[in-house]
Amino acid sequence: MSAAIAALLADVDGTLVTKDKVLTDRAVAAVHALQHRGVLFAVTSGRPPGGLTQLVEPLGMTVPMAAFNGGAIVMPDMRVADEARIPAAHAPAIIDTIRRHGLDAWVFDATAWYLTDSRAPHAEREARTVRCAPQVVSDFTHVLDRAVKIVGVSDDAALVQRCEAAVHAQFGSHVNAIRSQPYYLDVTHPSATKGVVVQRLSRYAGIAAQQIATIGDQANDVPMFLHSGMSIAMGNAPDDVRRHATHITASHQDEGFAKAVERYVLPAAA
Repeated sequence: MSAAIAALLADVDGTLVTKDKVLTDRAVAAVHALQHRGVLFAVTSGRPPGGLTQLVEPLGMTVPMAAFNGGAIVMPDMRVADEARIPAAHAPAIIDTIRRHGLDAWVFDATAWYLTDSRAPHAEREARTVRCAPQVVSDFTHVLDRAVKIVGVSDDAALVQRCEAAVHAQFGSHVNAIRSQPYYLDVTHPSATKGVVVQRLSRYAGIAAQQIATIGDQANDVPMFLHSGMSIAMGNAPDDVRRHATHITASHQDEGFAKAVERYVLPAAA
């Protein structure tokens, strides 16, 4: 018999919010239903901390939130409780590898983000999503020692995938490199994975990992699927993500998050 679910850990983009980054009324109601049943609700995202502020009030967030795929743990008031910086010795070479593959490079620390071209693909949309304008710099020399996430950006999904493989080949276990969107390659500290977030949530809440359900849609969500008792892939997830999940729900454009809570999580709740 499977363990009763005591917590749900959710991805944000492509999962909890719609394509237009909207948190629907039904999604909010689903989270409140979980909380009413005593099920802890937590979020983890590739977003920087500021990008999680839109969730705090409507969802009544009281527990720490994992930004940068776990690279920064922040409280609902945006106080940074913990962060894992990219090894400074490798950061310049990571930038070089990203650029050598034809991707734009962005650098994030715990409170700000930096780029060299404000017209880069997705920069304007990212600024709206994370609710923070980027700082345009001539180079990244003076910010790499505090980088929590470096992002490679391109609308060529195959190119992003090849760059991901190159970063793995060059840096091995010194970093974590994974696509959070088809057009984003997230490079973080090796401990900044959503699988580690599951483990940290387990310790924080004092519940077994088998009592945690997870839900997401991209490759960076697979590690948390592998470490949790129940995993749910969104309908918009690619096949190589879906095959790791216990259940498949509808897409983020069709209330897939709320439907997953209603159909799978609440019936299994402790």
